[in-house]
Amino acid sequence: MSMALDDLSDVSDDTLLQLYANGDQSAARSLTLRLAPRAYNQAYRMLGVQADAEDVAQDAMMRVWKIAPEWRMGEAKVTTWLYRVVANLCTDRLRKTRATSLDAIDEPMDPSPSAAADMQTNARNDALQAALMELPARQREAVVLRHIEELPNPQIAERMEISVEAVESLTSRGKRALTQLLKGRKSALGFEGDAP
Repeated sequence: MSMALDDLSDVSDDTLLQLYANGDQSAARSLTLRLAPRAYNQAYRMLGVQADAEDVAQDAMMRVWKIAPEWRMGEAKVTTWLYRVVANLCTDRLRKTRATSLDAIDEPMDPSPSAAADMQTNARNDALQAALMELPARQREAVVLRHIEELPNPQIAERMEISVEAVESLTSRGKRALTQLLKGRKSALGFEGDAP
C-alpha cells in the first residue's frame, strides 16, 4: 500500500526507509526529496565540482536503497549514515584525483585580464568620463550617484536636496544625453553587437 506524499511529510527517515523496503514507492520519493539535496550539497562542498557532486549524491542514494532491507531502526539515523557514505565517496574521489599525473593537469588559466581587455576597459572609462563632463552638473551628479555609486533614488534626493521625482528626471535626461554622446563610438569601444 502506498501513502500520499502529503501524508509522509511528518514521517521519520527511518520509517520511510522501512516503508520503501516493504515496497512503498511514495516513501522512496519522499525520502529522495529529503536526502538527495543534502547529499549533493555535502558532496559539492567537499569536491567543488557540480558534476562530481551529482555523481556522488546519486551513488550515495543508490546505497540507501540497497541497505533498506537490512536497516535496523534506532541504531543510527539515516542522515548520519548518509553523511558518512557521502564523506567516504568524496574522499575516495579526491584520492583518485590526487593520484593523477601532473602532466595530465592543464596549466591554470591566468585570471587577470589581457592587455587588450585592459586597453578596451580604459578606453570605455575615458569615453564615459568625457561624455559625463559634457552633461550639465546636476544631471552628471545624479547619473554618477545612481549608476556609478549605485545609490537608491531617495538617498540621492537627500544628498542633492531635491525630490525623488527630480532625481528620476535628472537621471533619465542624463542617460539619454550620454546615449547620444556615445552613440557614434559604440564600434570603437567594442560594443558592436549591443543593442542601441
